[in-house]
Amino acid sequence: MRSIDLNSDLGESYGAWTMGEDETMLGLVSSANVACGFHAGDPAGILRTLRAAAARGVAVGAHVSYPDRGGFGRRNMDVASEDLRADVIYQIGALKSLAAVAGTRVTYVKPHGALYNTIVADPRQGRDVVEAILAADPSLVLMCLANAPLVALAEDAGLATVSEAFADRAYTPAGTLVSRREAGAVIHDPTVVAARMARLAATGEIEAIDGSTVRLQADSICVHGDSPGAVAIARAVRERLEADGIAIRSFVAA
Repeated sequence: MRSIDLNSDLGESYGAWTMGEDETMLGLVSSANVACGFHAGDPAGILRTLRAAAARGVAVGAHVSYPDRGGFGRRNMDVASEDLRADVIYQIGALKSLAAVAGTRVTYVKPHGALYNTIVADPRQGRDVVEAILAADPSLVLMCLANAPLVALAEDAGLATVSEAFADRAYTPAGTLVSRREAGAVIHDPTVVAARMARLAATGEIEAIDGSTVRLQADSICVHGDSPGAVAIARAVRERLEADGIAIRSFVAA
């Protein structure tokens, strides 16, 4: 049976402020990108999410970010290389310790928000993140946007990668994500999202926002945990893929 990974951003609640439905999402996804405290998440909440992921056999990744809680990690930052490398190493180390206590382990890294979008095309910050991961643990896998220059940059440096597509985001004709500031950037209809991901899994193609066809080589599909209706979207994607004979399975062992 063919398989594909389904991932979601989790562990983003903070104190009395709840973000997403982690427990429910962990019953649907195969990999969890867990916040490390820089854009969201507090230690106790992160630990709860890690324990729930361990109980479900869901693989865990470090969802590293710029230090930007106020902006939820979505504000661009021109961080000096020394600081960015240290920030990434720090976040990986913190999540690794919590994961060990929770009975699981960190197996990959997925940058969050503005950092994710910046390193898609910024070679300096991209190298900083790659070097930080290699320094922290060279066995970790970097999850990044399918077709991005970062894929080759990371692999040339000796870091394994996995490419992902976004279930609930619109794409430009160039294969990049439509900015959240633009209309139609986020897709909310579960049926539409599921059909798009079924086409992607079957053909390696996705429809861009202008109606053109974009080819994407993706081994993982992301459903944003903080999106309205995230659970319904994840469930629709999973059910449609499984109906098409595609198993939901992480690209790494939990």
